[in-house]
Amino acid sequence: MTQPTGASAAPIQRRVFANRTLNLRAVKAIGCDMDYTLIHYRHDLWERRAYEHVVRRMGEGGWPVSGLAFDHEFATRGLIIDLELGNLVKASRFGFVLRACHGTRVLAHDEQRQVYSRVLVDLSEPRWVFLNTLFSLSEATLYAQLVDRLDAGQITHPVGYRDLYEAVRSSVNVAHMEGALKADIMRDPDTFVVPDPELPLALLDLKHSGKTLLLITNSEWTYTQAMMSYAFDRHLPKGQTFRDLFDVIMVEARKPEFFTASNPLYEVMEDSGLLKPVAGTLERGRVYYGGNARSVEKFLGVPGEEILYIGDHVYADVHVTKDVLRWRTALIVRELEDEILAADRFKAKQAELTRLMAQKIELEQEQAWLRLCLQRIEHGYAPDAAGPNSTKIKASLHELRSALAELDPKVAALAQEAAELGHRGWGPLMRAGSDKSRMARQLERYADVYTSRVSNLRYYGPFAYLRPPQSKLPHDQ
Repeated sequence: MTQPTGASAAPIQRRVFANRTLNLRAVKAIGCDMDYTLIHYRHDLWERRAYEHVVRRMGEGGWPVSGLAFDHEFATRGLIIDLELGNLVKASRFGFVLRACHGTRVLAHDEQRQVYSRVLVDLSEPRWVFLNTLFSLSEATLYAQLVDRLDAGQITHPVGYRDLYEAVRSSVNVAHMEGALKADIMRDPDTFVVPDPELPLALLDLKHSGKTLLLITNSEWTYTQAMMSYAFDRHLPKGQTFRDLFDVIMVEARKPEFFTASNPLYEVMEDSGLLKPVAGTLERGRVYYGGNARSVEKFLGVPGEEILYIGDHVYADVHVTKDVLRWRTALIVRELEDEILAADRFKAKQAELTRLMAQKIELEQEQAWLRLCLQRIEHGYAPDAAGPNSTKIKASLHELRSALAELDPKVAALAQEAAELGHRGWGPLMRAGSDKSRMARQLERYADVYTSRVSNLRYYGPFAYLRPPQSKLPHDQ
């Protein structure tokens, strides 16, 4: 038997999935984000540490945060904060709310329907905040906990739900910018970083095929250098460092502004750490501070459709890049691995659920038809002399009701289990009930391809032709 090679050898959870055709042979340059893209963190530990720094800061500012603790299972990426009501919601691709909680309290179905039956989530409205990245988990958790305390009258500041979010968001931004949090990570990377020894090979494949590699990150140079050295250098050929992989490194890029504005460009003078203004174009082997996408395009001398950018942030990395520049885009969704494996383990039960649902649909259709026949007979407006009489129809309807009553608990139990795949509280990242989630809609609109980690490209190589499956419509059977 022929052994699987290349993409066919990739485990199901490590595959690259295409929304639009991407010919890697035609890509001349690849830019990469760093945090949660090239370097993946143990997000429960990272977010717990970030949460602790934010709580400390807010406590110093007089906020009642004493006794709060981080719950890494509370929130997940792809949820949406409702600033008007202090809620956290999960919405379908069309904006219908499928699940919600107020603060940390899950709303019952009837309460949720009453609140959101006439509300559609539109991310362009200032009412909604989309949780784009795993860095959002501590922010969402603390906000929900403080909503509970605001409702309980424990916050004396004259604030509403929106003001409360702004306070949390501001503290999160400061915590990420100040040195203490990142110093914790640099002191103990073994605790916080998930190693990926396969990643250097994937990038070496791309580089030696002639593609220009760029590192474009919002992190500062000191942190970038420490993290990249830790993650890459020991896995590269002897004598090489991560600096040999990337033709250009751009730090503190201020994405998404990097893709839309004309921020000034500076060279980082590595011996002193000082910044030198750059009047000309980028040069290979240099480290830059700030800058903008136009300077990258000028340096590369290729059109946007020949540049691929890979990142984990739905908005800052792929939305703006695709919308404004028409670069090719790849989104890193690390959560996919666990969800795909969970779905694979659920396959037998999913087949049973599909069978039972088909049976339920058939019984319901028969029930609906018999009710119509009975209505026609009883009202005499379209009697069918050749059909069964009303007594027989009523007997058949009774049998159908009994069959459905027996079937429904079996369907409900399996459907509930399916709804908890990936996350017990919020369900699969890409699904909202039987529909696609809002996260899935953002992903399919702005990301040409998506995968769980950059190293998955090693199964495909720099010459692959990535094609999406045929799109199906409801009438495609």
